[in-house]
Amino acid sequence: MIIWTTYKNSSFFLKMTIGFILGILVGVVWGPDAQVFKPLGTLLIKMLSLIATPVVFLTVVLAVIQMNPSQLGRTGGKLILYYALTTAAAVFIGLGLSLWINPGESLSLPNVEVDQPETLSLSNVLLNIVPDNLFTAFSTGNLMAILFLAIIIGITLSGMRFSTDEKLQKYGNDLQSLLDAANVLFFRILKGILLYAPIGIFAIGATSFGTQGWDTITSLLKFTAVFYLGVAILWLVVYCGILKIYKIPVRNFFRNTRDAYTSAFFTSSSIATLPIAMENGKKAGISEKMVNFSLPLGAVFNSDGGALRMGASIVFAANIAGANFSPMEFFNHRIHWYITFNWYCRNTRSRARNTYRRINHV
Repeated sequence: MIIWTTYKNSSFFLKMTIGFILGILVGVVWGPDAQVFKPLGTLLIKMLSLIATPVVFLTVVLAVIQMNPSQLGRTGGKLILYYALTTAAAVFIGLGLSLWINPGESLSLPNVEVDQPETLSLSNVLLNIVPDNLFTAFSTGNLMAILFLAIIIGITLSGMRFSTDEKLQKYGNDLQSLLDAANVLFFRILKGILLYAPIGIFAIGATSFGTQGWDTITSLLKFTAVFYLGVAILWLVVYCGILKIYKIPVRNFFRNTRDAYTSAFFTSSSIATLPIAMENGKKAGISEKMVNFSLPLGAVFNSDGGALRMGASIVFAANIAGANFSPMEFFNHRIHWYITFNWYCRNTRSRARNTYRRINHV
């Protein structure tokens, strides 16, 4: 009982770190035999992914209900501007570092033709956001479709609550109460999952290092170094700069939100980490309404890590293919070379493939 109480009350960051370190040690010592722990890690990812969908839907609906149309428009506009600026900064950082360090220049790509897929039109992209039916969006985990449904339902419920028709008002208030209760329910489930999380992280660490060993770290070292150096610059220059502009204490902010970064790094899944990020956002003093609206949108539209990796991937793919481009030409050919990079990772050594997959999900 004392052990359980101590474990339950310990820092989430500390438990996750200890679990990951122990996993590395077990993986290095046991080698491939550490695969026996793999189901425990898979279970964690499945549970976090399972809880993410209803949490995203419910929190966005409840956030939209609390906003009037003008406030919703202003907030959405500011978020789109912020997401666009940080994503652009991430691409430039990844591309700039890669042009300087030149990852992949010592590797070679066999003669192969890589077909560029058809580029989707803006209308196709927008139409894909609208699901064919309600159940398809949730069963497939299509977050863009779920966000669309959440916003539409939230706006409609808000209209019902403030309708002059008393019957509509009652229905609107009853539905909001039901959604509030469901939201509390899923967050209580999340707290239970987080108690299990360090065990799952231990299993992920043991499995990863048991099957791949330290070669996972050394494979494609330059590319990995470019990515993490870019992330550090993004944090120190872009994120900390924004916090300084708005006079938000940087140290306190990152201390209150570190659980989200820890979980995202250890699980390699930003979507699965979303419920934890939302909890941390409230802990950092961000209003519940803003957290519930902005973070789910950001999880879909603001993948700065993916954008940074894209910039690095362009140069990496061009180098292994032996192509010499100017910086502007890299932007013009970004899609083609990203496809080439994916092909390379699928057809080289397994260590390289596994390293790329880990980078691809950070």
